Amino acid sequence: MRSFFIVSLILPAIFCLSGCDTLTDLVTSNIPDNHTGRASILIELHEQQAYLYKGRYEVASSRISTGREGYDTPLGRFRVIRKDQDHRSSVYGYYADESDQPVKENIDIRKDKAPPDTHFVGASMPYFLEFYPGYGLHAGYLPGFPASHGCVRMPYWKARQFYSTATLGTLVVVKR
Repeated sequence: MRSFFIVSLILPAIFCLSGCDTLTDLVTSNIPDNHTGRASILIELHEQQAYLYKGRYEVASSRISTGREGYDTPLGRFRVIRKDQDHRSSVYGYYADESDQPVKENIDIRKDKAPPDTHFVGASMPYFLEFYPGYGLHAGYLPGFPASHGCVRMPYWKARQFYSTATLGTLVVVKR
């Protein structure tokens, strides 16, 4: 009985801290990769899935959320052009007061004027892999459907796994 109580307290805490939604996500995002070969990434928009390959072997996959209507994720063959572990958006985020408390949220600096005495704080995009100017894969919210401004969002641990495997020049293919 005691071990059940401990597991019932610890397991939810691990999921909460890990950013993983399932035990499978938690385990598979931390499996050592024994395959060699060049990394590549395949994004399947209709499946809302991303696949990480080493050579010809699929070493990881992830649920994703891509661009919603009017904010399409670009289609085609690309290469990773920038990696930024602690990236912040230069367009989307919120206006904050002097103590960094949000004053106006969910803003686009191209459209939303800053309230007086505020500054812009870009949306956090951890483990950012830019594959097209202004577009990349990164950790973010997954509502279960396309909902981003064009980027490819994935769970935190999966984003970290893709980030640690990819290098500058890694092939990224985005298919409808």
